[in-house]
Amino acid sequence: MHIYKLERIWITAGVAMLAFFLAVLATAAIVDGYVPNSRIQTIDPAKISETPPFDHPGLRKTGDKAYEAYYVAQIFQFTPRKLTIPVGSRVTFYITSADVEHGFSIPETGVNAMVTPGWVSSVSHTFKSAGKYLLICNEYCGGGHQLMASEVDVQ
Repeated sequence: MHIYKLERIWITAGVAMLAFFLAVLATAAIVDGYVPNSRIQTIDPAKISETPPFDHPGLRKTGDKAYEAYYVAQIFQFTPRKLTIPVGSRVTFYITSADVEHGFSIPETGVNAMVTPGWVSSVSHTFKSAGKYLLICNEYCGGGHQLMASEVDVQ
């Protein structure tokens, strides 16, 4: 089979770029320690109301200025509706969904997670300034999606 010189050049360039990108990805994985999540938590969406700690969602103190917040997302609400947190606290949010895919976002903080039924998502943030932060669903989840909000009150 005859391959023209220009085709050979393009094939070589494409293969070289592919090899370069794979080398960059492998280097980043080794040097920066990128690994897939190994501590992914699962939960049965039909039994969320019976599974601790999601059977009583809310805020739990775990140390000095350290908290865990457990949320359940379901059509068209977050439970709990409001959390009050002391200023300077580091909060790890654990969120799961009882029904469909949801988003979990506190826009002014960079807190952002996808919430998938059957999985527990987690994200942490230190609240350095007081204020009322709006927590919203940023993934379309149905006809009442725009009503799905909660509040994080930092005092």
